Amino acid sequence: MSYFDQFSIYFSGDTLLAGNRKYHLGEITTEFLNLPGEFFKGLQSKADDFASSVREMFASKNKKAAPTVQEKLNAVFDLLIDVPPYRDIGIDIFTSYHMMPLLVEQPEKWEKVITPGTEAAQGMEHFISTIENLAHSIFAFTTQSDIMLEEYFEPLKRRNADAYGFAFATYYKNMLKMQPVFAPEIDWGVSTEVTLNFIPANTFDGTGKFVIAEQMQFTSLVNFLYADLYRGLMHGNCPRRCQNCGRYFLLTAGYNTCYCNNIAPGETSRTCRKVGAHRKAEREKASGTPAQREYRRAYDRLKMRKARHKITVDEWNEKVALAQECRDLAEQEQISDLELRDKLSAL
Repeated sequence: MSYFDQFSIYFSGDTLLAGNRKYHLGEITTEFLNLPGEFFKGLQSKADDFASSVREMFASKNKKAAPTVQEKLNAVFDLLIDVPPYRDIGIDIFTSYHMMPLLVEQPEKWEKVITPGTEAAQGMEHFISTIENLAHSIFAFTTQSDIMLEEYFEPLKRRNADAYGFAFATYYKNMLKMQPVFAPEIDWGVSTEVTLNFIPANTFDGTGKFVIAEQMQFTSLVNFLYADLYRGLMHGNCPRRCQNCGRYFLLTAGYNTCYCNNIAPGETSRTCRKVGAHRKAEREKASGTPAQREYRRAYDRLKMRKARHKITVDEWNEKVALAQECRDLAEQEQISDLELRDKLSAL
């Protein structure tokens, strides 16, 4: 059974399994990078409310306060249950949402928890501190990750595991160098505590075949997020900020684009990828690399075909996006100018 401070996730290849739901590595981290500031403020406020009331209950040995304290703890859980991996993994809801009343109903456990210095009291204080510091810990993780991705990963010309390894090495070296001067209180090292088991499991693709999977048991949400992000980078998956809407999306291995596939701001059906491709084409009319000139010719040709109703608007959007991807490959020297011309002509 899983709890908010102890849960297992299964890893295999470039995917993970949370409950019965499969995610790409890095996908959950991407969702956290997009959480609004209101989420962290709300979580911190509710956690502080719980921490002060539960410590007061134990200090005064007031069993009658248990239902009220539990309500405040449940307010924290209500926020967490809507975010991954908690919404997927089958949390023991009954125990979690009745923890304090269940505790006061067991006199022996209650006495141990309210007695300073006992193992039970130390364990409870650890749980309270974990809840109390959770919002800050998640926010610190997302802020640190945002700095790394924007400053060190965004300038990359190539998008693969090797390039990410180089970017991470540069980031890691610079953070260790700057830490004593700018942020001595921050641990810029990347480590996470897990219990690891190797188990046989059905493949996550539904074929029914067996693989050796890693079962990782985490004792904090942030430890899991570190594992999700950095394992994803190892496999070539990287969160990237969309250059149109500004939200993060997951760039999976072997794919390179600077726009997400969400509906673009101010649009009802067109995605950022489609809108961004058109806007970038217009901006690049003033530039003149060989790849950009070939792209502009293809763009103008497709635009004329659309105007003559030889292709639909949807086909136009799709072909422009593909043309942009081909141009980007040529500019990154992954294909030659001749190959670019052939690919654009085929559109």
